[in-house]
Amino acid sequence: MDKQLDFSGKVVIVTGGGKGVGKGISQRFLAAGADVIICGRNAPEELPQAGNKQAIFTTVDVKDVEQIQACVDFAVEKFGRLDVLVNNAGGAPMTDAATASPRFSESIIRLNLLAPLNFCQAANAVMQQQAEGGTIVNIASVSAIRPSPGTAAYGAAKAGLVNLATSLAVEWAPKVRINSVIAGLIRTEQSHLHYGDEDGIAAVGDTIPLGRMAEPKDIGDACLFLSSSLSSYISGSTVTVHGGGEKPAFLDAANTDK
Repeated sequence: MDKQLDFSGKVVIVTGGGKGVGKGISQRFLAAGADVIICGRNAPEELPQAGNKQAIFTTVDVKDVEQIQACVDFAVEKFGRLDVLVNNAGGAPMTDAATASPRFSESIIRLNLLAPLNFCQAANAVMQQQAEGGTIVNIASVSAIRPSPGTAAYGAAKAGLVNLATSLAVEWAPKVRINSVIAGLIRTEQSHLHYGDEDGIAAVGDTIPLGRMAEPKDIGDACLFLSSSLSSYISGSTVTVHGGGEKPAFLDAANTDK
C-alpha cells in the first residue's frame, strides 16, 4: 500500500456509514487500515468490513447536537484521537416545493446542512488539539450545482454545505483541512426505487458520459484522497465525482444535423 494512502492508526467517523454511499466510504477507509466509527439512527444489518478490519457502530441522530458530541467523545475515549470526519448522512424525499410545509423544509435543511455543521464543530474542537490536526469531507450532491426539481430544499442545503466548507477551511486552517465531494448519480442497493429495474438503471447510466452511474467505492476513493497527505495543500475545495456530468438537453432537441 502507498504510505500516503495508509491510514493505519488513524480514526475516522463516517456519518450514515452503514449503507449505500456511506458503506462504500467506510470500506475504503477500512481497507486503508483506519479504525472506522459509523453512526446512524439504526444499526446496519451487517457492519462494513474490509480484510480484518470492521467498522464500529454507535447510535446517533445527527440532528441532535448532544448525540453528535457523544459520538465524537466516544471516538476519543476509545482511540484517543479523531483524524477524519466524513459528513455523509443526508437525503430527502421527492416533494413539490409549492406545497411543502415549512416544518418539512426546515427538517431537510437541518439534516443536510445544520447537522454537518454541528458535527464539523465537534470534530474541529478535537482536531485543533492534535499535532497532526485533521481533515473533514462533506458529501454534497450535483443537486447543489444544477436545478433540483422535487428536492429544492435539499439542493439548497447541499449548495450551502459546499459553501460551508470554503468558509471553515479559512477559519480552521492550518490544523484542519475541509473539502467537499459533489457526488453524481450513484448506484446503491436502493437504486431501483429511483430508477426502476435493471433496464432503467442501465438507461440512466447511458446518459452519463462515462457510461455508468458511480459506485459507492468511487465516492470512497475521493474521500480517501482528500483525507490523505496526497491532498495536503487542498482545502476549501470541491471534487466533483459525476462521471462527466449530464448531457445538455438542447443537444438532443437541436435539429441542425437532420
